[in-house]
Amino acid sequence: MAGIRRKARELALQVLYQMEITGEPAPTGPESFWGHFPSRPAARDFAQRLIAGTTARRDEIDGFIENAVEHWKLERLSKVDLIILRLATYELLFCPDIPMNVSIDEAIEVGNRYGSDDSPAFINGVLDQVAHANGLKETGKIKESERPEP
Repeated sequence: MAGIRRKARELALQVLYQMEITGEPAPTGPESFWGHFPSRPAARDFAQRLIAGTTARRDEIDGFIENAVEHWKLERLSKVDLIILRLATYELLFCPDIPMNVSIDEAIEVGNRYGSDDSPAFINGVLDQVAHANGLKETGKIKESERPEP
């Protein structure tokens, strides 16, 4: 299952990157993408879950990331790193079925493949701060009562 989910995370990154660059809204972005990059149904389903959740909670997610990156504005971050951080932050805070360590490790791996040489360490540091600030470091999961409201 990890292989399918990794592929899904990569597809989600590519769709969100395309949407970020073109300004194309979420409802039409993925459909045009799937026509050019076919994928297995399980990967597509998980990617669509990540895309929809990350898009719907983007402002909230960006707030968590901004709090974790001291002395940086989101506009200054690499688009690839920012999108990976958004996806992983969505997983950390809003996907209780995915363990914290899996979300962080997968984000680092995707950053290693698609980001710069500095991306893996940067992504790890920011996600560690997001996890710590939201009480995930102590338990490995955020308590339902502490989960941000939808």
